[in-house]
Amino acid sequence: MIIDFHTHIFPDGIASKTIPFLEQRSGVKANTDGMLKGLLRAMEQSGVDLSVVHPVVTKPSQFDSVNTFAKYVNDTCEGKLISFGGIHPDCEDYKAKLDDIKSLGLPGIKLHPDYQGVFIDDARYMKIIEYADELGLMILTHAGVDIGLPEPVHCPPDRMRKVLDVIRPKKMIVAHMGGWSQWEQVCEYLAGENIYLDTAFCFDYISQEMFCKIWEKHDKDKILFATDSPWGEAGKTIAQLKAMPLSEEEVEDILANNAKKLLGFM
Repeated sequence: MIIDFHTHIFPDGIASKTIPFLEQRSGVKANTDGMLKGLLRAMEQSGVDLSVVHPVVTKPSQFDSVNTFAKYVNDTCEGKLISFGGIHPDCEDYKAKLDDIKSLGLPGIKLHPDYQGVFIDDARYMKIIEYADELGLMILTHAGVDIGLPEPVHCPPDRMRKVLDVIRPKKMIVAHMGGWSQWEQVCEYLAGENIYLDTAFCFDYISQEMFCKIWEKHDKDKILFATDSPWGEAGKTIAQLKAMPLSEEEVEDILANNAKKLLGFM
């Protein structure tokens, strides 16, 4: 079994405009059209059994539409796709919003400090992360540089460490191996902490030496296979993972077993 723990899709009408815009801004060509059916086709082609979808709420007014679409994804694609919910740090009554996400059956939330323009150790995020953790929700955050956005980096490893020291969330996933293009800092501040790291959009940019440096310091049960689809392609990413100096059992754990445990499948 293969689980891609970090993917993105949009409603069809939004995807047709959003994907070209993001391609232009990042200089990266998308591997799918960013739509639900496009992700399912890509999964079939690459042998991915289950993908976890992460919506981003870029302004508070999007909360209802984003989470309604997330529930639709879960209701219509059970067994193939699992969507997290989304919340913006400026949403009023964050506890009620997180209660809504929980009541919709969404298993977690996605945060994107760069798109949301707030540093990860800001009090608004801290309150959201703390209450989401109380509710038993998983929390996935973008971390490190965003290739399509300018400075500053809103979730560098040292700021992420401050969150962990204060809150110590039980199901925190820090994307892009803890901080895209800031992997030396990941080794210093995050490797070995009680967090999950995903491989989204990493293998074309991280050296084998750096991946192994983080791997050696971190809990082997807390590395998750991820592509950042539509920006990463699963078949290529799987091959890149298998090229790392890991045992067959370790690769299988990254591809599925670690995610299955986190999702409560085993």
